[in-house]
Amino acid sequence: MTDNQLADWRANALQFETALNQIIIGQQTAVRQMMLAVFARGHVLLEGQVGVGKTTLLRAVSHGLGGQYQRIEGTIDLMPSDLIYYTYLDGAGKPRVDEGPLLKQGERLATFFFNEINRARPQVHSLLLRVMTERRLHAFNQDYYLPHLQVFADRNRVEKEETFDLPAAANDRFMFEININTPTDDAVLEQLMFSTRFHDVDTLIDAMPVGQLPYYQLNDFAVLLQEHITSTPRLRTYALALWKASHHPEHYGIQLADVDMSALLTAGASPRGMAYFIRAAKVHAWLQGRNALFPEDLQAVYGVTMAHRIFLSPLYAYRKEELMPQLITAIIDRIAAP
Repeated sequence: MTDNQLADWRANALQFETALNQIIIGQQTAVRQMMLAVFARGHVLLEGQVGVGKTTLLRAVSHGLGGQYQRIEGTIDLMPSDLIYYTYLDGAGKPRVDEGPLLKQGERLATFFFNEINRARPQVHSLLLRVMTERRLHAFNQDYYLPHLQVFADRNRVEKEETFDLPAAANDRFMFEININTPTDDAVLEQLMFSTRFHDVDTLIDAMPVGQLPYYQLNDFAVLLQEHITSTPRLRTYALALWKASHHPEHYGIQLADVDMSALLTAGASPRGMAYFIRAAKVHAWLQGRNALFPEDLQAVYGVTMAHRIFLSPLYAYRKEELMPQLITAIIDRIAAP
């Protein structure tokens, strides 16, 4: 791929990002992280309060990529089979079986949205994780391939009744956990309240061009992009130190107030998380117009890639929302960049 082709893709990507920011205002960080995930070909877990725009953002991304979009609601009675098929009585009163949301669109399925994933049972999570990893599914005595599938799941942090915590293996399959919070800028809030443009989400999204970033080309482009972005030995050493610090922050002189650092963690980021970390950092460098990794690229994606892969011990787990941001910031500040 030539530099001109990379530049053309980047121009289209930035144009797409601008369009998203006109639909989901006040969420520039979350929008940029979504762009990183799209081009790094990673699945995303969204977390935030109700009504902050998670679904609107996903619909807008799906619209801009083209391809087919499917959505399922997480409920306590959802079964793994509900992702594969559903049964019903037709007009003649005869039983019918139709393909479910994962199979209905075949290879054209580009975006799959699992709403409130933590309301679904672990058996459902297990099936979804396999599909996320393999991008294929065996059903009806045949294999269904989903080469362009990108899974987005969300959970709201308000309601905890009848929910199931995602196991570590589930968290690790998601490249990012993106937090979407209520905007704090009064000007943004005023627009959301009083501008009628934001009151009709369907019209807002339909105004975007369809297929601005063709989904069926993203896999091949992502591979070429990863090969194009280079890194130096010193930067690789820095990246490795950032990963090791997620396991043993005390070895790097990192201290948090009122915390026994040797007892803080039960597990750090996995090797898979490290690979995701580098993939995302390379996309960040490309969007910044560079063909080489800089320390700021690693720093920009460290939190969104690593925070959900670091597990606090039971002694400190109840303080996760307080301690995790502090730990991420301390690691970035303490590890010397080349």
